Amino acid sequence: MQTMDNLVATPQGALTSPAAQRNADAILQRLRPHLPAKGRVLEIASGSGQHAVHFAKALPDIDWQPSDPSAEARESIDLWAKASALPNLQHAMALDMLDQSQWPQDSYDAIVCINMVHISPWAATEGLMQLAERALPRGGLLYLYGPYREEKVPLAPSNAAFHASLKSRNPEWGLRDRAHVSALAKQHGLLPTLRAEMPANNISLMFRRF
Repeated sequence: MQTMDNLVATPQGALTSPAAQRNADAILQRLRPHLPAKGRVLEIASGSGQHAVHFAKALPDIDWQPSDPSAEARESIDLWAKASALPNLQHAMALDMLDQSQWPQDSYDAIVCINMVHISPWAATEGLMQLAERALPRGGLLYLYGPYREEKVPLAPSNAAFHASLKSRNPEWGLRDRAHVSALAKQHGLLPTLRAEMPANNISLMFRRF
């Protein structure tokens, strides 16, 4: 699984991400007011599965569908889900933004993607926008979280170092320009509706399907 975090296995075999543990509540508090009272959410690149459990527990009327292209990640997600026994948390779906044959045909009220855009090739973000265009109804939400480059906003030294580290690991990775992400979203029928600063020099970006 693609991550820059130091993962640790629990005695049951599920993976623990320190970053996911730190930011889960902050993301939930930002995301919750923009989700419908009831509905279906598709989470892209769910990673360890901690976010999925945290969100599904806090949002019992939301049917939460985690996914990840990594078999290791999906195993961890399902172990967390089994331990939580939440009826609204589904089994992890094998889903790769670079492989359209895996994309679901279902529609969702919202798509959530946390810390994928910078740890994947740009083609994965292109795939994400294509899927959002297809899977979201008019007014549906696409939520992105992570670090971005922004015009007229100085890049924090920690984010500059993180960008360099990503590039050294894979030249196709790295912090994206928010303007480029928004322009791509617009090409696929998604308009930006919110930009909010988050802890540790991350930001939340929200788009609505028009």
